Amino acid sequence: MTDPTRSPAQPEGTAYGPGIALGGRLGGIGPGPIARLGRRGISRGLNGGPQQGTSEGGVGRRERPPHHQAQRPGARQETLRESNLLLITEEIFSAAESLSRADLSIRTGMTRSTVSRLVDDLLAAGIVREGSPIVGGTRGRPAVPLHPARCTLAGLGVEINVDFMAARVIDLTGSVLAEEIIEGDFSASDPAEVLPQIGLLALRVARQASEAGARVVGTVMALPGLVTAEEDRLMLAPNLGWRDVDVPQMMCRSLGGPEQLAELPEGSPRLGGFGDFFVVANEAKLSALAAAQEFSAHEEGEQTFFYVSAQMGIGAAVVIDGIVDAGPRGWAGEIGHVAVEPGGPQCRCGASGCLEVFAGKGALLEAAGLEPAASAEELVSLTEWEDEPGERARQAIDRAGWALGVALSGAVNLLDVDDIVLGGEFGPLADLLRPRIEQELRQRVLAARWSRFRVRETTTGVAPATTGGALRALRAVVDDPLRWVPEAG
Repeated sequence: MTDPTRSPAQPEGTAYGPGIALGGRLGGIGPGPIARLGRRGISRGLNGGPQQGTSEGGVGRRERPPHHQAQRPGARQETLRESNLLLITEEIFSAAESLSRADLSIRTGMTRSTVSRLVDDLLAAGIVREGSPIVGGTRGRPAVPLHPARCTLAGLGVEINVDFMAARVIDLTGSVLAEEIIEGDFSASDPAEVLPQIGLLALRVARQASEAGARVVGTVMALPGLVTAEEDRLMLAPNLGWRDVDVPQMMCRSLGGPEQLAELPEGSPRLGGFGDFFVVANEAKLSALAAAQEFSAHEEGEQTFFYVSAQMGIGAAVVIDGIVDAGPRGWAGEIGHVAVEPGGPQCRCGASGCLEVFAGKGALLEAAGLEPAASAEELVSLTEWEDEPGERARQAIDRAGWALGVALSGAVNLLDVDDIVLGGEFGPLADLLRPRIEQELRQRVLAARWSRFRVRETTTGVAPATTGGALRALRAVVDDPLRWVPEAG
């Protein structure tokens, strides 16, 4: 449930290094565009599975322990400090406006001296920074606003898809410190060859961020397929042609070979420049996380929507009150393999008539008579011509809109979510797809008469899953701030 006392922050985004800002800074008001990191549920459910506390991966929501277990393991001073530090961090990262120490004392009920000590810990850890003092109309010291720190701790998001690989580093303010995108054809590729390549790409980007002064806390890799709940193995990615891939082991080859794994402590996935953890997640879920962050930052409220995105395939995710919910095993949202015409063409997954064979990027371009490397923008331009190629392009988009409308109508009937967000290659096509999608929704959704459908696109840019991955990695900082506080002495 959304906390009514908390609203998302206004964007704050000054770029550092060779990156771009996620949003323009608005007078320093608000803790930044990733204020939603202050809500513990932001990353829960991407790969499913119970996650108690924060492990080396450190990116799960803390679940309530069984009733026969103590809610708190005693009142040890270190435990109390950890709990209070977590509370202070969440307040700073989820507040609509920047808070001072006095504000935090009022919000949490802690004494000012306790708050001051905890804030000093966060300053030493590089999790927050102090702003310029604000002189008010009352007597006493000027209030010093606290903000997420710039260019200190950062998350690394990595993505491999059919036609590109990408890496992006984002700091706690939401600024992109470094990024790189490489186009290519990775369909039916050998993961043993591709993963070391993207490993080197990720390390280059991480090195750029390090040179700007940031420390990468961890890495989350986006893959277009099913991932295990343990976040370490890709089970199946039909469009890549990959099956049962041990991603961390193969990525280690970019560091000199699999023997690197033997040097790691038991249960520790530390991989050098990748930070303290390396996990894998579904591309569509991470893209939806980036979209949820975008909407919460700009629309002043947590959003509930069904996200559907096209690359070569089609993925989806359900977002409830800004939280991605992917089911108990993380496999929810595979709308690309929902049959819209059971007797239709065969899909790469082995079934027939899947949504992907009508509305996937490859299917759309082929139906429009374009080369596989053509962009969505080229397809849009082609529809503007009153000739045979233009008509063919319009028919291809209409067919895709029909197929999407059929599949999305089923999703709306099942989930009671009437806000549809189009991402990836669907973004540039949204205006052309929207009429047919809405037509099918009105016809096929039982509650259409009482619903207010909205079909909109995101503006998360290229490779949004890398943004989602970086946000997911940064969650480790807010979930366990004490872990990043340097030891005294």
